[in-house]
Amino acid sequence: MHTFARLFAVRTRGSWRLARLCTFLVFCLGSIPRAHAGATLLLEEPYSYDGALAGTGHAAVYLSNVCAESPVVLRRCAVDESGVVLSRYDGIAGYDWIAIPLIPYLYAVDRPEAIPLFADAKLVAFLRDQYRRDHLESVAPDRPDGGTPEGNWYELAGASYDRTIYGFEIETSPEQDALLISRFNGQPNRERYNFVKRNCADFVREVINFYYPHALHRSVVGDLGVTTPKQIAKMLAKYSRQHPGLQSSGFLLPQVPGAVRRSKPVHGVLESAVAAKKYMLPLVALHPYIGGGLLVEYFGHRRFDPARNALVFNLDSGGQLDAPMTRDDRLRYQSRLDELSRTGSGGDSLNEEKHWERLQAGARPELDASGRPVLQLRVGGDLAQVGISRANILSVSDSSELAARLLEARLRQELRPATARKVSPSDVEKDLTLFQQVLRHQSREDAVTRSSKNDSGFQAPGLQ
Repeated sequence: MHTFARLFAVRTRGSWRLARLCTFLVFCLGSIPRAHAGATLLLEEPYSYDGALAGTGHAAVYLSNVCAESPVVLRRCAVDESGVVLSRYDGIAGYDWIAIPLIPYLYAVDRPEAIPLFADAKLVAFLRDQYRRDHLESVAPDRPDGGTPEGNWYELAGASYDRTIYGFEIETSPEQDALLISRFNGQPNRERYNFVKRNCADFVREVINFYYPHALHRSVVGDLGVTTPKQIAKMLAKYSRQHPGLQSSGFLLPQVPGAVRRSKPVHGVLESAVAAKKYMLPLVALHPYIGGGLLVEYFGHRRFDPARNALVFNLDSGGQLDAPMTRDDRLRYQSRLDELSRTGSGGDSLNEEKHWERLQAGARPELDASGRPVLQLRVGGDLAQVGISRANILSVSDSSELAARLLEARLRQELRPATARKVSPSDVEKDLTLFQQVLRHQSREDAVTRSSKNDSGFQAPGLQ
């Protein structure tokens, strides 16, 4: 298991004593530098305006052996910690870089068991603001009236709700990590962002080159001299192939299922121009030599596809890397889901997913006693609570029918043809198993409701 997966596994199992024992044994075997230190370039797909226009996405770097004393002060990690994500930001409290622990950076929660199964914009905003209030007041304080501030601070937490993320990991040593910590803590951290010369990809390029000098560079032709996230990911993948003695790996973290619009494929500058007819056709018409040259450059080189042969990072399996679903896998799971749905709500695929999205849009997000997200929904005049994480959907939900609708919406989205290649079979297996458990609870609830109706003539409120 590579470093990224190993550290997630430690967090997920929650047995700190066993983790310390394993670490001690690894140290005795003399392999601690390889087993516990790595730098992972995070290539993040574009969304919103970036997805519609440039499409270059975002870049960050995850350091497994570096943690944060505060968002702007680094230190070595303790045994039970999972490192930080560093990135350059624009317009956040005047800082150039900010460090966020891995799980909050991805999901805006402190631990894996609090990750929601299905997200919408309201829930994402709630989780981000809750995490900001708990941990990020120093860089994103409340407004004078106590409300949520505006600005780009939202980019610090919950990246996996907005995008699919590709990871390219390469090993580092504790000595290198210590030098990087000293360097970052010893230099001024003042905002330096510039889209052309000092963007997020430039920052990641500088960090990786600190560990491996001259490993990454910008493309003068393909990106017109601008450093792009895709270019440096391509360079790191190439560097890893050229140095097989270094431990390295590549994987993807799928976007969390939900009503949030799906992210787009990541492009370089030239790719964005050629792929967009609104840019390319006028250029060819006005400057045929320039336009023709760009087309030759674009089609004359093999394009880097981060999704090609990428394994899926499976959080629920303790951080294992799994192959994505095949077409046969998807059809088999689709058949199982359809069969289960007929015994439950009996709805069709599109309507069930849209129905849950409408229900969730009218719900109020909150946290349960353990800090895991729940939804408060108004159903037939009554207020019903539904747990929306894998850890609380059975334990705190007032209505198994609502919980079943949530899980079916998640599964329907996972099994879409365009989405399935970013989902592992083991993820779907776990969701189907949980769906079966919820349906059994629903059957028992229905039996109790029918019995109550027969005894008293009272009709319990239900979903219409």
